[in-house]
Amino acid sequence: DALRSALDDVGRYPDAREAEAAAARRHVRPADEVLATAGAAEAFTLLARARDWQHPVVVHPQFTEPDVALRQAGHDPQHVRLGHDFALEPDRVPDDADLVVVGNPTNPTGVLHPAWAIRALARPGRVVVVDEAFMDAVPGEQHSFAGAPAGVPGRGRQTGTALPGVLVVRSLTKLWSIPGVRAGYVLGDPDLLADLRAQQPPWSVSTHAAAAIVACTSDDARAEATRRAADVGRH
Repeated sequence: DALRSALDDVGRYPDAREAEAAAARRHVRPADEVLATAGAAEAFTLLARARDWQHPVVVHPQFTEPDVALRQAGHDPQHVRLGHDFALEPDRVPDDADLVVVGNPTNPTGVLHPAWAIRALARPGRVVVVDEAFMDAVPGEQHSFAGAPAGVPGRGRQTGTALPGVLVVRSLTKLWSIPGVRAGYVLGDPDLLADLRAQQPPWSVSTHAAAAIVACTSDDARAEATRRAADVGRH
């Protein structure tokens, strides 16, 4: 219904501010801690071009887009492999890494890393990007760094959510089954998001993508997400 209604607005240039405000409410964050993107893929492209990364690291196995985006931007990312049973071992990441990308849950293994392991990656001068494209399929969104979990309206931030230097990438592609709409957003420090925003083409987030973000971050959607995540858990 939201996508059909958005057709009434295609005569105007898209404006993602309402979508960013909706995502901010969903995750109990200030509005300047949200950047709407054309899916998670655009977020990685913006990230790769945002700074002159000296030692980017991508934890593998992982969605291929971070590698592709970094290479297209002229970087040569190092791969750090997960340990036994695909567990995240923070000590494997080199100390001089200034950018670390990790999926949680990991794509394609589905392994959910504990928050303490993600937190151990953070340090001064380093940006940690947590790809949470599948996190909304986790009941209660345990170990998320995004903010208040689905189905818990008004709950405050989870421990570690506001960790300096951490960016969280979210996507509506998976749980909501709308990959063709290209809707996602990044959460994190406003200064880091400003670097990403400076690389973003004008109007890259379409009217339909913005409408999808608003709809899928509503209270009704949070209740539906909780039900769907429970179904995933049972399956």
